[in-house]
Amino acid sequence: MSIRFENRVAIVTGAGGGLGKQHALELGRRGAKVVVNDLGGDVDGTGGSASAAELVAAEIEEAGGTAIANGASVSDLQSVQAMVAEVMEKWGQIDVLVNNAGILRDKTFAKLDMENWHAVIDVHLNGSANVTKCVWPIMVEQNYGRIVMTTSTSGLFGNFGQSNYGAAKLGLVGFMNTLRYEGAKYNIHTNSIAPIAATRMTLNLPGFEESAERLAPELVTPAVIYLCSERAPNGHIIQAAGGRYYSADVRENAGVDLGQQASAEDIEANIETILDMSENLGAKERNASSG
Repeated sequence: MSIRFENRVAIVTGAGGGLGKQHALELGRRGAKVVVNDLGGDVDGTGGSASAAELVAAEIEEAGGTAIANGASVSDLQSVQAMVAEVMEKWGQIDVLVNNAGILRDKTFAKLDMENWHAVIDVHLNGSANVTKCVWPIMVEQNYGRIVMTTSTSGLFGNFGQSNYGAAKLGLVGFMNTLRYEGAKYNIHTNSIAPIAATRMTLNLPGFEESAERLAPELVTPAVIYLCSERAPNGHIIQAAGGRYYSADVRENAGVDLGQQASAEDIEANIETILDMSENLGAKERNASSG
């Protein structure tokens, strides 16, 4: 294995099962000291037990790796601060962060209670911000860091009944897009993984009932490991599904210049050109055209 993590410390949130577990196990196999963080709650975020994290940490140790378990809720900033302080006291550095923790509370927007809107946003988006905020100054000081956000096709493209989840997941892309610039001079690279995998969060969704083997979570992990490595790019979204790895990004087209006197009627007359994405500008072209 040419990608190794000896002398690196990695935090993986939501690592008690599913995707996070596979990421943590592989980081451990490749030499990282791994913090296995998981509240141990149900899919909807209720309940909690450290046993899931402890079992994964024990599995890493039994395979010859090094790991500790942590049961902090990522949505609780004080608990996250305590976790990071514990890691720094024990190992003195934090090099890799995989923001994977999440919950589901799916309803159509008409039926969605705002309590469930805020709960999902709080774990996925605010939780990722909490952990990132706590490790950021450490990564700046050591002039090195690799951060992976877990976005979703539900955020990138939408999905029926997942307005809260989709909003949180696309919010993470916006978060990444800013950190890619702010962290670059400190050798902190921030990327996103958009996984499609059969986990306990997805097995009850249409199309996932019989896909456990075809969409095994361990088939997402290779992309995450690469994004955690020294050679990782900066500011990219990699999608992973059943052994297929592909990319997504945010683009804009050249549009049409209607001048300062443009009216709504001008927009209507030119709407096909305005909406035509057959020729579009990527981030590099957009930055160049804006001076």
